[in-house]
Amino acid sequence: MRESQAKLSLILATFIFGTIGIFVHYINMPTTIIAIVRGFIGSLFLIALSKYRGEKISGKSIKNNFKYLLCSGVLIGLNWIFLFEAYKYTTVAIATLCCYLAPIFIMLGSPFILKEKLSKVNIICILVALLGMFFISGIFDGLNLATGNFKGILLGVMSAICYAAVIFINKSLKNISANDMTIVQLFVAGIAFLPYALITKNNIVINFNIISIILLLILSMLHTGYAYALYFKCVNTLKTQTVAIYSYIDPIVAIILSTIILKQKMSFLNMIGAILILGSTFVSEFLENKKG
Repeated sequence: MRESQAKLSLILATFIFGTIGIFVHYINMPTTIIAIVRGFIGSLFLIALSKYRGEKISGKSIKNNFKYLLCSGVLIGLNWIFLFEAYKYTTVAIATLCCYLAPIFIMLGSPFILKEKLSKVNIICILVALLGMFFISGIFDGLNLATGNFKGILLGVMSAICYAAVIFINKSLKNISANDMTIVQLFVAGIAFLPYALITKNNIVINFNIISIILLLILSMLHTGYAYALYFKCVNTLKTQTVAIYSYIDPIVAIILSTIILKQKMSFLNMIGAILILGSTFVSEFLENKKG
């Protein structure tokens, strides 16, 4: 894949990721069910794609890294569930921005997990991101933090923490391809919550309307299977710094579409918060990639 083609593919992948919130908004099903179906179908899609491309799945690599893949898979499922639940209590834009705090949590955890010292710039990025959180929370707009908006923000932050944990665990993986890693993680993300869904089946009401089923299938195959495959193919071609920059298409698309399609408008202070969060995470990722 040529660099120009890889960039176009990366733009497409990140654009697709940015539309996840819109699709989930219109899927009238419990978030646990969405996560289970997304994980199962997403992993099956990648397996089929690997077979089509003639790519072999390494059972040995999976076996050697299984305990890490198991933990990270469960955390990916939790990341989805927390994010999808956040969409119910706050806007898609704010939930997405909260999820994009993951690099900040990675910085906070690095001294303890990776034994890396925080630089002055790292500390500034963390403080700027926290200030951004105050702006998007609505506290400066006079909103009551006891409302659902706060619950949505908390769930969004939890999704970011889960994603940061996945990044730390993935650093322990050895000699496994991105494709094999993703297939197992998606499958685990789906199967991990199946027992919970079966135990609580009497409390789960599933609306099998045709629109929700179609949207869920699109979310599973397009947003999970196809977009993940496209994304990792680009990652192997482009520089890490380029991938980090293009990844910000995701939250920008989410913010724009939630405003246009869902009519979830952001206040001026919310927009300031978005700039602070995305700006601080961008700087932190830029410095990390430069250091690497």
